Amino acid sequence: MQLPAHTFINMDELFEQVIVGKLTLPNRLVMAPMTRSRAIGGLVTDLTAEYYGQRAAAGLIITEGIQPSVIGQGYIDTPGLHSPEQVGAWRRVTDAVHGGGGRIFAQLMHAGRIGHPCLYPDGALPVAPSAVASGGQIFTREGMLDHPTPREMTLADIAATVEDFVAAARNAMEAGFDGVELHAANGYLLHQFLCGSANVRSDSYGGSVENRIRFAAEVVGAVTDAIGPERVGVRISPANPNNGIREHDPAEVYPALMRALAPFEPAYVHIMEFDREITELVRAAWPGTLILNPGDTAEERIGAAAAVLREGLCDAVSLGALWLANPDLPERVKAGGPYNEPDPASFYGGDHRGYTDYPTLGAR
Repeated sequence: MQLPAHTFINMDELFEQVIVGKLTLPNRLVMAPMTRSRAIGGLVTDLTAEYYGQRAAAGLIITEGIQPSVIGQGYIDTPGLHSPEQVGAWRRVTDAVHGGGGRIFAQLMHAGRIGHPCLYPDGALPVAPSAVASGGQIFTREGMLDHPTPREMTLADIAATVEDFVAAARNAMEAGFDGVELHAANGYLLHQFLCGSANVRSDSYGGSVENRIRFAAEVVGAVTDAIGPERVGVRISPANPNNGIREHDPAEVYPALMRALAPFEPAYVHIMEFDREITELVRAAWPGTLILNPGDTAEERIGAAAAVLREGLCDAVSLGALWLANPDLPERVKAGGPYNEPDPASFYGGDHRGYTDYPTLGAR
């Protein structure tokens, strides 16, 4: 099945070059991070290399979430970057993307309370800013299981987790990535610290806005210091209710976070948009490059992508399902479509079907 082509929309903005860190992107169509749950024992495969290599025409590819430590895993069959074997496996992916003329950042994602003892060899509880459960569930091969109440992180845990992010970022460089994106969105660990309902600490990491943004700022500062600010991006999703997040003050938190991150000069901030007014506040507070994930349906997303660039709301746009189903997305946008429709049944897990077998225009 094909989604309809867009019509009568000027797409020129999408194909202008843009500087991100020290990279010159040939277009402003960024492939958003998407979990695909096809790793085997924490290792990506040759099929993963083929999948990302097929999409090398993106201005920038941001990978699926990659756990920086064992306890950072939140889902089954997701990949890591905390062992030599994982580094070697990811090298095949970066080689495939670079061989196709592309650029690729590794998204480092610590799931925090969105985890489960069944994921960890020692059966440990997941960790979080506070002992507050998400209220959600995890999919396992034995069925759906409730997320447990996590263990509240000690100050030593927090310091060790900062170092885990640093080590994973260095591993990403060894694996050949062009940079890393630090995941502070979608209800995962960094987002949990930002959110007053998930973070009820009474120490220097909880309570006030200044305290709740501290951990994210420390991670960004440590990683930019380790691998260079031009190789670091940060993803946020203000007002996003995913994974049990309830933010009562995002209009205060995110501009404050931008001000805290600005001295570190990361290459970009990447917003998964839930509230246009907050996006505008972030844009006003952030002096650097901004990537935005806008829109809804295929036609609307392409039109919205061009529109937000034209309005100066961002510098590049990220798209998810459109890249998943259309490995040749820039060519399709230039042609006015049509677009392959993504198959939700094959989003997570499985083999090549719904992964590397979406046809290009030339194969139709």
